[in-house]
Amino acid sequence: MTTDEVIHAIERVFGANEYPGDAWLQGSREGEEPFEACGAFVGQTDWRALTPALLDQHYVVLSFFSEAGFRFFIPAFLISDLRDQLQTADPVFHLVGGFSDFSVTHRIGGREFVVRSGSTQFINPRRYGASRFIDYARQRLSVFCREEAAAIVSYLEHVLIVPSRDTDKRSIEAGLKDYWHDRARSAPSAAELRRYLGEQAVYLEALMRDRGGTS
Repeated sequence: MTTDEVIHAIERVFGANEYPGDAWLQGSREGEEPFEACGAFVGQTDWRALTPALLDQHYVVLSFFSEAGFRFFIPAFLISDLRDQLQTADPVFHLVGGFSDFSVTHRIGGREFVVRSGSTQFINPRRYGASRFIDYARQRLSVFCREEAAAIVSYLEHVLIVPSRDTDKRSIEAGLKDYWHDRARSAPSAAELRRYLGEQAVYLEALMRDRGGTS
């Protein structure tokens, strides 16, 4: 797919998504930074109107969004990246960072320590027990329906062949192999989501009428 074709696919599948609401954008509550970063996106009900400069200025927000916020705003980051308009924001990392391992060797006092990070490593055992980074990535990225996952696959495959992005190649290949290809085949479809929401709306309307009639 050409760059324009990938952009069109992203716009088509994400275009109808509704803004989650101001109260549902922030996911992390650790310190003040998440509040400040997410605050820049409060009231931004049209992700198409966001400038690359704003996305770059608040690039850390991709770590702090709720799943709903991440799903709604990620297409703005993807399209700006495809147009080579981002300087600091890195949507690739947030889509594939949990599916590969890497290590760094530190020499301290004549002794070598291998510090490992990535998919198979524990997040913080004292707080999250046996949860690994791959577990967190799978849970967070499950917010995307089948069509959205397919558009993300197209984006990642496009980035994969860009020579200047060679440093991302290993992590993208791992993400596609271990998650995204399957997600694009087996995730619930957009139609299933719409049907569920419609059924819930009918049920809640009936419930409210019933409660109103018996009060």
